[in-house]
Amino acid sequence: MLPQEVIRRKRDGAALSTAEVKEFIEGLTKGSVSEGQVAAFAMAVFFKGMTRDEAVGLTLAMRDSGTVLKWDLPGPVVDKHSSGGIGDNISLMLAPMLAACGCYVPMISGRGLGHTGGTLDKLDSIPGYKTQPDLDLFRKVTREAGCCIIGQTADLAPADKRLYGIRDVTATVESVPLITASILSKKLAAGLQHLVLDVKCGSGAFMQNIDEAASLAESLVAVANGAGLKTTALITDMDEPLAPVAGNALEVVHAAEFILNNEVQSRVLDITLALGAELLVSTELATDIEAARKKLTTVLQSGKAAEHFDKMVRLLGGPADFLANYAKHLRPAPIAMPVHAESEGTVTSIKTRELGLAVIELGGGRRVASDTIDHAVGLDKLLGKGARADKQTPLCIVHAANEESAKRAAAIVKASYVIGDSDKPGPNIIRRIAP
Repeated sequence: MLPQEVIRRKRDGAALSTAEVKEFIEGLTKGSVSEGQVAAFAMAVFFKGMTRDEAVGLTLAMRDSGTVLKWDLPGPVVDKHSSGGIGDNISLMLAPMLAACGCYVPMISGRGLGHTGGTLDKLDSIPGYKTQPDLDLFRKVTREAGCCIIGQTADLAPADKRLYGIRDVTATVESVPLITASILSKKLAAGLQHLVLDVKCGSGAFMQNIDEAASLAESLVAVANGAGLKTTALITDMDEPLAPVAGNALEVVHAAEFILNNEVQSRVLDITLALGAELLVSTELATDIEAARKKLTTVLQSGKAAEHFDKMVRLLGGPADFLANYAKHLRPAPIAMPVHAESEGTVTSIKTRELGLAVIELGGGRRVASDTIDHAVGLDKLLGKGARADKQTPLCIVHAANEESAKRAAAIVKASYVIGDSDKPGPNIIRRIAP
C-alpha cells in the first residue's frame, strides 16, 4: 500500500484496516514515509477521527515499532497515567505505595508539556537520579524496588517519538485518537497488565470541560481494553492545584513529606487512594475499593512505601538517605516571597493554568524544548478554593532565582485568584469510566 493511498483514504473518511495502519507506521519507523506524509496523515486523522478498531490498530502498531518488555515477576505489573495538571505529583507517592502492596510499577513518565509539570523534571531535582537508564537497569530497579519511574527510552515505541514531534509542529496534538495511541503505545510497550488513568478536568487541565475529559477517558479505556490491557479511568478535578505546590523540587519536597506521613493533605490523599484502589481491585490484591484504600493507607503509615521509594532512588543513582535528608539534597531557591491578595476574602475561583505559566516565568518550565529548567523555583503554600486570604495568609510563596522574576510571577498569581464570598470546592473525583 502506498503511503499516499492510506492518507487519501483517511482524508476521505474511510476506516483504515489494521494492515494499512501497521504498514504506514512501519514506514514511519523505518523512514520510508516522509515527514510531509506523516503530517498529512496526522491532519487527516485530526479532522476525520478514527473508529475504535482503527485506534487499537494504530496503538498496537506503534507499540510494536520497538522493544516490547516481558516481565517474569511474582506480582502484577501495573501503572497509572495522568493527563497532566498543576501540582500533580501523585506518581511519586502512588508508585511506592503500590509496590509496598505487592505490585510492580514500571512507570514511563514524561517531561513538562505546555503549562503542566512533568514527573521526570521533578525527579531531575534529585542529585544523581537517572531518569533515562538503559533497559537492563529499568528491569533491575523494577524487580528489586517494586517501582521504577523513568522516561521513555529509545527502544520503547520509537514511532510515537517521531509522530509526536511532527504533531507538535503541525497543530494536531489535540486529536483524541492520536493522544490515545501516543499514551497507550508506551504503556503497552512497558509490558503492563493493569492500568488506571487520571484524566484531569478543569481550568488547569488540557481538557477543561467534562465533555472533553469524558471523550478522552472513554477513548483511552476502550482502546486499552481492546488492546488487551485491563484499564479504568477516573476523571478528577483540576479547577485548583492538586497539591498546594507547583515547581519541580518543591513538588518533590511535598511528596517526601507525604510519604513520610509528616504532612498529608486530604485532597491529595483522596485522589491517590482512589487511583491506587482501582489497581488493587483490578489485580485482585483487594476484594473491593474500601479494602484497597485501607491496604494503601497501611503501607503509607507503616513506612513500607517510604522504603520502596528510597530503594528506587538509590538504585537509580540518587542519595541512599534521600527521604531522611531531602532538605540537604534539594537545592532551595535564593528568594522566597509571599504574595498577598489585593483584598481579604475567600478564594472563589482560580485560573489554574495561569499558575503553571507563573512557574514557567520563574524558569521552572520550558518556553522551547531546548530550555534549561531551574528545578528550585516555583510556588508553595498555594491556597485552594474556599480558603481564606488575608494579611496573615498569602495566596502563596513564590520561590525565585531573582527579584525581577519573583515580581513577574507574583503578578500572574494575583491575577489568577478571584477573591469573594465563600465558595465550596467541587468533588475531587467527578466520574469513573470503565469498559
